[in-house]
Amino acid sequence: MKRILDGVYNNDHGGDTWKVENLYATALKFRLLRQHGYSVSQEVFNSFKDERGSFKACLCEDTKGMLSLYEASFFLIEGENILEEARDFSTKHLEEYVKQNKEKNLAAIVSHSLELPLHWRMLRLEARWFIDIYRHNQDMNPILLEFAELDFNIVQPAHQADLKQVSSWWKSTGLAENLSFARDRLVENFFWTVGVIFQPQFGYCRRMSTKVNALITTIDDVYDVYGTLDELELFTDVVERWDINAMDQLPDYMKICFLALHNFVNEMALDTVKEQRFHIIEYLKKAWVDLCRSYLLEAKWYYNRYTPSLQEYIENAWISIAAPTILVHAYFFVTNPITKEALDCLEEYPNIIRWSAIILRLADDLGTSMVC
Repeated sequence: MKRILDGVYNNDHGGDTWKVENLYATALKFRLLRQHGYSVSQEVFNSFKDERGSFKACLCEDTKGMLSLYEASFFLIEGENILEEARDFSTKHLEEYVKQNKEKNLAAIVSHSLELPLHWRMLRLEARWFIDIYRHNQDMNPILLEFAELDFNIVQPAHQADLKQVSSWWKSTGLAENLSFARDRLVENFFWTVGVIFQPQFGYCRRMSTKVNALITTIDDVYDVYGTLDELELFTDVVERWDINAMDQLPDYMKICFLALHNFVNEMALDTVKEQRFHIIEYLKKAWVDLCRSYLLEAKWYYNRYTPSLQEYIENAWISIAAPTILVHAYFFVTNPITKEALDCLEEYPNIIRWSAIILRLADDLGTSMVC
């Protein structure tokens, strides 16, 4: 795949070959190159504009091309006006096409994209959906369809095996049984990891990420739903000290929670030291300490009926959304070899983690926000 994209990019970079192709091909090429990190100018779409600088009206007759343009427009970066115009233009005409419902199968694809663009969707779920749609295409290639079905069916057992393993682990922790107030959402947490990294060779990452997500969900509920402020301060102190002997002061439900966390971190650290000879407990511990401190601060705000300023809130909320914790662990799940330079960088959370966390926090808050 990379070799093909390199060839496409090198052949077109700095040349005129974009201009002689149709809208569908140009937009598809643009989307695939940007999706894989290549620098491609938005100006490749200028050839589809008229002398007044507007997209040509005749493009509306090419529904597949318009759909391709629409999908490509979601790879814009700030200030790219051509792509903003492309999105508005394509959205308007695609919505009109759906109303007319000229061709059922294509209308279904267009409607699906207008609901949520491909760039924002969960790829594995999208693949399953598209297999059914493609089966009814008039120009369907039976060999390609069979290949897609085989691929999906071969990968699916790997996911099922992953889920079986993490389900066994979850049951062994006793968290769902002993912390009845906490959300028991293991399958949901696993499904989230499939959305992030579905390829069969990343089974270890999926399984361990599911465990991270399950522990985050449980600890979040301890702070947000059940624990008293005094108990939460004790729990945070024990996590900071990372000492099993210190947990005697905790109530029983917190002892179970801390032991599950402690055992998981040790399990992960053991895997890493065996594979790469790196001792990573301090990095993992820091991620959990930062998370628990952020949860405790939010609990204090709640109990004291304190409303933080937006700046105060964001400075804590990008940690409490748990993205730094998830991403620090993910680095160790998929990176080989681990480097000392990267570890030093992780200690302070580089901007790629911080900004990713802020985006996730704002998106999460928008999902539950109310307009007054």
